[in-house]
Amino acid sequence: MPGLRRPRALTVTTRRGSVLDGALLPAQAADTVVIAITGIHGNFYSNPFYVTFGRTLNRAGIDFVYAQTNDAFNEIPGTNAVTGQEEVIGSWNEDFAFTDEDLGAWLDYAEAAGYRRIILAGHSLGANKVIYYLARHHDERVEHFLLLSPANLRHLTNQVTAQERAVVRDYVDRGLGEQRLPFPLMGWVPCRAETARQWLCDNILDNVHVEADADFSQVAAMRHTGAMLIGTYDRFTYGDPAGFLATINDHTADPEANELVLIQGTGHTYQGKDQEVADAIVRLVRAWA
Repeated sequence: MPGLRRPRALTVTTRRGSVLDGALLPAQAADTVVIAITGIHGNFYSNPFYVTFGRTLNRAGIDFVYAQTNDAFNEIPGTNAVTGQEEVIGSWNEDFAFTDEDLGAWLDYAEAAGYRRIILAGHSLGANKVIYYLARHHDERVEHFLLLSPANLRHLTNQVTAQERAVVRDYVDRGLGEQRLPFPLMGWVPCRAETARQWLCDNILDNVHVEADADFSQVAAMRHTGAMLIGTYDRFTYGDPAGFLATINDHTADPEANELVLIQGTGHTYQGKDQEVADAIVRLVRAWA
């Protein structure tokens, strides 16, 4: 069995100069890597399953990259590599239009590292970002996608009241889009008005749905194949996780080429079942070889 090596911190720099943090959990002399794009606030601390995923993959001879995007934390202080100025990125000021360059920066890292096989995974909103990226870029560096509990965003934005929506509109209409709102969006995301507007009115990551007749144009535009995984208690799906995945898959270019995996008795972050999810990921990556 391949041995384990020490994890190490990673950073990648986007075209705009923002620096994204991550970590490499390495196996011995791996030629395959799974890159896991985080969801909103879906970091090592809130989602410790990433360690289980990484170490399980490592024991199978596969490298694992924990890859943060702009929203892994609410606030992430750093220095912009282009301007040299200090900046604070995070979910508080995320611009979803930067999704392409965030994911592209992680893929550039993997390419430069010399991996022969790159699996692009994403959890929750990170899965939606993977869909968005692959819909726009038929990137030959990516062998397969792995969508882990993609996020039905309506489940989140339905928590925003009419009064709160009116405040967001008022801020934006008055040119105050860069100002923070006086309340946390959805009850847990303190953010500027422009970020809230994108969540509520112009969300380019709103690409998977419970309703079969909703807009799946991004899903349909992907040319990669892969797998989708979800827990049977996932609350984002209004009680039908299996149907949710099946509906997404039905809109892909080649539904029969994709595998759907249900993890019994767990929810959106795989409490108590993270090892089962990790084992499923290893099985999938090996089957694709």
